[in-house]
Amino acid sequence: MLAGLGAASVEVGAQTSVSGAVRDTAGEPQIGAQVQLLKPDMTVVASAYTNSKGHFVFASVLPGSYAIKAIGSSFLPSLRENVRVRSATVVNLTLNTLYEVMQWLPAQPRSASTQKDDWAWTLRSAANRPLLRWLEDGPLVVVSEGPNSHPKLKARLIASGQQGTFGEDGQRITMEVEDTPSSSRQLLARVDFDPTTNAGEESMLGFRQDLGFAGSVESVAAVAVHPEIEGPGVNGTATGLEEAAIRTTERIQLGDAAEAEVGTQQVMARFGQGGPNTILAAMPFAMVGWRRGNSEIRYRMATAVPVLGADASMTAGFLPAVEMASGRLVVERGMHQELGWERRTDSSGMQILLYADSISNPMLEASTQSADRMNFTGQALVDPASGLMRTAGEGFSTAGVVATIEHRLPGGNSVRLSYANGDALVISSVHGATALSSLVSAAKPRRTQMYSLSLSGTIEGTGTRWRASYSWQPEQTLTQVAPYAVDAAEPFLNLHVRQPIYRIHGEHTHSIDAMVDARNLLAQGYRSFVLNDGSLLIFAQDQRSLNAGLAFTF
Repeated sequence: MLAGLGAASVEVGAQTSVSGAVRDTAGEPQIGAQVQLLKPDMTVVASAYTNSKGHFVFASVLPGSYAIKAIGSSFLPSLRENVRVRSATVVNLTLNTLYEVMQWLPAQPRSASTQKDDWAWTLRSAANRPLLRWLEDGPLVVVSEGPNSHPKLKARLIASGQQGTFGEDGQRITMEVEDTPSSSRQLLARVDFDPTTNAGEESMLGFRQDLGFAGSVESVAAVAVHPEIEGPGVNGTATGLEEAAIRTTERIQLGDAAEAEVGTQQVMARFGQGGPNTILAAMPFAMVGWRRGNSEIRYRMATAVPVLGADASMTAGFLPAVEMASGRLVVERGMHQELGWERRTDSSGMQILLYADSISNPMLEASTQSADRMNFTGQALVDPASGLMRTAGEGFSTAGVVATIEHRLPGGNSVRLSYANGDALVISSVHGATALSSLVSAAKPRRTQMYSLSLSGTIEGTGTRWRASYSWQPEQTLTQVAPYAVDAAEPFLNLHVRQPIYRIHGEHTHSIDAMVDARNLLAQGYRSFVLNDGSLLIFAQDQRSLNAGLAFTF
C-alpha cells in the first residue's frame, strides 16, 4: 500500500500547468475565447475558456510537446506549435482578423546558401508575421512559430497488398507528397501503381488555396490506367480501361453565418488510345448552408455518385464507377437533392435530412471463379485478377430520409448511429440457368431501410487508431440505400486499424505505421445465380476484401 501511494504521489508531482492570455493585435483581452491543448498529431487533450481578463489555465498537464490553439468569434484561429512543457509554462496568443492577415508582401530576402522557395509571395501579418496554414481539422489557422518558420512538407510511402477489390487486386506501391507553404496554398500529389501488372497505375495532383473566412478554391486531377480490365478496343484488339477526372471547387464563406460551394467534375473514360467507346461527362455539384449558433440548415445538389469507402485523398474518391451496359461504356451518375438540418456541440451531433434521387446506370457487381474464361463482351467489365465483374442496372428514382446521431465518449472515442430509408435494387429469385442480361433486367427497385452503428477512437498508450462499423440492410438488396449520404457506413461488418510502429516528433515528423482495412468480414449479402453456360455468378452490394500494408511518413 505504501509503495502504491508513493507511486501515485510521484505521478501527481510529475504534472505541471500551462497558462497564458489571449488578446487581439491591439492588446485587448478576449473574453470567452476557446483555448485547446493539443497533442503533436492535433488531437485535443483539454479545452478551456478565457476569463474576464483574457486568461486561461490548464492546471494538470503531463510534461511533453504540445500545441496551443485559440478560437475567437470573428477571428482567425491562432495556433502555437512545438510548445515544450517541462515546468509551469506561459503561452500568450494573438488573434488576428482576416483583414489584418491578408496583406500581400514580397517574401523576405534569402541568403545565397538558403534553398529557394518556389512560392514568390507569402501571406503575412503586419503585427507578428504569422505563417498561415490549412489544417485537416478546420479552416485557415494563424501559426505563430515565428518569421523564420519553414513550409510544411510531408511525404508518405505506402506498400500494401489487397484482395477482393475490383481493378486493384494484388500489390500496391503508393507515394504521396503534401506541401503547405507559407502562402496558405496546399499541394497534394499521389502516384499509385501495381508492380505485378503491365503499366497499371493511378495518379492524382491537387491544389488548394485557402482564404480564411473568404473561402477557398481547389482543383484536383486524377488519372487511372487499368490494363487488366479488358474491353472492345481498336480493330477488334482488346485494350485496357483508362479513366480521368478533373474536379474544380470554389467555396465562399460569409462570416460564421453562411457558406456556399459550387463546382464541377469532368470525367473521361475509354478503352485504350482511340477506342470507339468513350465517355465525356460533366457532373456539377453545389451546396448552400445557413448557420446559427450550433445549428445549420443546408441544401445540397450532386450528380456524381460517391465511391463507397474511398477516402477523399485517394484517387478512387475522384473517379466515379464505370460499367458496361448494352454494348456501351457508361458511368454511374444521377441527380441528388437534399435539405438537411444539423446541430453540433463539443460532445455530440445530430443530423436529419430529406432527399430525392434519380439514379442512372446503378452499378451491379458480382464475383466468379472463372472471370478470365467468361465472355461478357458488351455486357460487363471484367477484372480477371480479382474475379469481379461490373455491369449497369436499370435507372430508378427514390426519395427518403437519413437521420444520424453522434456522441463523443471519454478517451477520444466516438459512437455514431444512422438510419435511412429509400429504394434499392433487388433481383428476385430466378429458377434454373439464365443469361446475364435477364438477371440485370430482373433487378428492380424495392423500398427498404438501413441501420448502421460505427465506433472509432484512439487507444491511449499505443496510439492505435481504429474504426469498426456494422451497416445492415436486407441481404437481397444489391445497391446502397441513400447512396449520396455523406460519411455513409460501408455495408455489413468492417474494421479499419492504423498502428504506429515507429514515430519521432520534431520539426519534421517521421513515422512508420501498419494498416489493416477489412470490409464485409462475414461475407454477407451474397446472391448466387447460375448462367446458361453453367458458371456461377455471385452478386453482392459489397465484396469481402482485405487491404494491409505499411506507411512510411517523412
